[in-house]
Amino acid sequence: MQALLNTAIQAARRAGDSSMRYIKRLDELDVRSKSRNEFVTQVDLAAEQIIIESVHERYPDHGILGEETGRQGGDEVIWIIDPLDGTTNYIHGFPVFAVSIGIQVKGRMEVGVVYDPNRQELFTAIRGVGAQLEGRRIRVDVNRVLEGSLIGTGFPYRENDRWMEQYLNQFRAVMHVAGDVRRPGSAALDLCYLASGRMDGFWEFGLQIWDIAAGSLILCEAGGMISSMTDDGDYLETGNIIAGAPKVHAELEKLLKPFLGPTMADAANE
Repeated sequence: MQALLNTAIQAARRAGDSSMRYIKRLDELDVRSKSRNEFVTQVDLAAEQIIIESVHERYPDHGILGEETGRQGGDEVIWIIDPLDGTTNYIHGFPVFAVSIGIQVKGRMEVGVVYDPNRQELFTAIRGVGAQLEGRRIRVDVNRVLEGSLIGTGFPYRENDRWMEQYLNQFRAVMHVAGDVRRPGSAALDLCYLASGRMDGFWEFGLQIWDIAAGSLILCEAGGMISSMTDDGDYLETGNIIAGAPKVHAELEKLLKPFLGPTMADAANE
């Protein structure tokens, strides 16, 4: 697994460096809309191609699942790629975005890399080995509880907002207990911030597998927990997640799930 990790690190750094070349020339970006409030730029496309080329130079038979290019290649080892998690932040010059690369082997996440090119911070994990930030072991605070904690989330923003009211009820409930709530805008980094103790818990609906594949492994290897909000399958498939340090995760599940009515569950899975 170390060889896979080394290749993923190299690819993530190359893709992140590529993205940073445009950060002071945002007016030159060709921004296209995939759907309302979802965008893609030539930076996303170029960064994903850099990663794919890096993978295929070393592992030509490995499969790819990329946000921009879709599924290609083999099935035994699959590289799950988000070349620019936080594109909306990026095109506004808001410095919270990252490269996310997760490696799935025979259906199980084994390697995770998240690289923040702004802060030049590299989060990594190998299953069973632990999680690291810039080569230093990171762990969640196992004694942290929900009261007074810092919680991250992602606000509903897609066209289907039938469950907005229920989500806001969840938000209100968290605010009554937690110390504060943040919405940075990159789920990959949010999960890494949980792993490193910068935040204590997180919940969001409608995420894609490439948003959370790497970050979820990094969090779990740091002693954190993650589960599907809607109890209808693997969180990597549903994209509806509750995550955090163990005690915070348990309290968030207990606090948030009562607000999850049938309408919200149906909408979250569309």
